[in-house]
Amino acid sequence: MSDQTIVHLLRHGEVHNPQGVLYGRRDGFHLSDLGNRMATRIAESIGERDIVHLRTSPLERAQETGAPLAAARGLTPVLDPRVIESANKFEGISFADGAMTFLKRPQLLRHMYNPLRPSWGEPYEEIVGRMMAAVYDARDAALGHEAVIVSHQLPIWTTRLHVENKSFLHHPKKRQCTLCSLTSLHFDGDHLVRVSYSEPAGDLIPVGDRSAPFSAGGAAPEDKP
Repeated sequence: MSDQTIVHLLRHGEVHNPQGVLYGRRDGFHLSDLGNRMATRIAESIGERDIVHLRTSPLERAQETGAPLAAARGLTPVLDPRVIESANKFEGISFADGAMTFLKRPQLLRHMYNPLRPSWGEPYEEIVGRMMAAVYDARDAALGHEAVIVSHQLPIWTTRLHVENKSFLHHPKKRQCTLCSLTSLHFDGDHLVRVSYSEPAGDLIPVGDRSAPFSAGGAAPEDKP
């Protein structure tokens, strides 16, 4: 049996969120019609790959994103709270006005004193700790094959920064983690040897949304998984 294993970190699809709420870990936020099309695209794009293990965040949008792939591969997803969205003190606030939100609600600025931690949410090191534990479990469950973990933008991006030994300090618009993108961790045995990135549903994202920090993220794809 080969020791070459790939763990794909799949960001969920577009969420129905007309009020522009930073929904975080809140229940009741489901995929939009476009988000469901994105999830179907994922199943069509990678459903023929050697994927033998699937785990998802317990939030509805992640489970709904993983459902078409689970059906295509005949897999029962493992619900893993370790890959849930990061905690955030701004959860429940509408950011439909973008940066103007902070001008209208200046009391929010008190949470912005330390972007390295970050002071407004779950510490980056804690995100990395729980995400990497789930990655290693998925790798071991799929040894010699491929696994998919359906998670969220910040946990996936923070994990990538960690494995590439980069600073956690970043601007949300600079995250290379669009809706339904794949950040793929390639292992040789226990050793991570490469990270690749692709956007199977990238053509479905409206051009105007690609730089939205809480929607699509930004940057063009670099590699194929």
